[in-house]
Amino acid sequence: MLIKLAKASDCKESDVTPHASYLSRRTFLGGSMLALAATGLPRLAVADPSLYADVDPGKSPKWFANKLPNTQWQAVTVKGEAITPFKDATHYNNYYEFGTDKGDPAANAGALKTEPWSVVIDGEVAKPGRYALEDFMQPYQLQERIYRMRCVEAWSMVIPWLGFPLADLLKQVQPTSKAKYIRFETLNDPQVMPGQRSDFALIQWPYVEGLRLDEAMHPLTILAVGMYGRELPNQNGAPLRLVVPWKYGFKGVKSIVRISLVSEQPTTTWQNIAPDEYGFFANVNPKVDHPRWTQARERRLPSGLFSPNVRDTQMFNGYEEEVASLYTGMDLRKNY
Repeated sequence: MLIKLAKASDCKESDVTPHASYLSRRTFLGGSMLALAATGLPRLAVADPSLYADVDPGKSPKWFANKLPNTQWQAVTVKGEAITPFKDATHYNNYYEFGTDKGDPAANAGALKTEPWSVVIDGEVAKPGRYALEDFMQPYQLQERIYRMRCVEAWSMVIPWLGFPLADLLKQVQPTSKAKYIRFETLNDPQVMPGQRSDFALIQWPYVEGLRLDEAMHPLTILAVGMYGRELPNQNGAPLRLVVPWKYGFKGVKSIVRISLVSEQPTTTWQNIAPDEYGFFANVNPKVDHPRWTQARERRLPSGLFSPNVRDTQMFNGYEEEVASLYTGMDLRKNY
């Protein structure tokens, strides 16, 4: 069943999709989709790159292509904000395994082989195992989730992801009573990841991230396998990445190979490098500045010299109504 979170941060998808997205196939589908929206019923549609302008359709693996016709199309999305163009979302990235410049991931990630791919589930779970990606994905129906993405560097995007709630996976593998946190680990392969061979030696590979169990179980938290109606490009974390829209982007660990349920809070990669700058929680908070820049404002891509597209940052990236209760009683300046 489609989880419809009709909150203050949401609005109808037709309110925010750029005009170009309504051309071709959208013209045909528009009447029936709007009729369904008016009745309040869930809308089902084929997730198709033609719904978005200038999307490279890529070459999808069979398991992904087979799931697309049954994708659950999200009826609500980001209020009053246009979706970031596909080229910006795929050519302005932080993925240090492929280099430190924003263009390095798109330039260097082509060598990454995402088939075959396996994911290890271990730790405090009743059903651990190593799963081939196609078997790992088999139980889940894809959903489109259009979310804001706010980088800790004070730039932002709006991205239509394809994935499924992380809570669905956790219910399947059955965390034990000792499980309090989740530790995520990305691929470690210096032969195809030039950033892992570089002199940027501050990072101890593999990249590690983590969530508290209740954060992971929240319905906004998803594991993504696609974006813009197609599979994830390599530079965006193919074939499997974490998306937690109320946290800074570095929490979104890419190319996941291991998901571990643990009893103690894991030490994450950026915590290990600079704990005074990058906390475990990493909630978007305009009231808590980075030591070297303000977090009260952000630059929304696309932007340029004459149109910087700067705006105020929202608490929890605009998802305060949905997630603030997770942190009741916490000092968010101390637990940054």
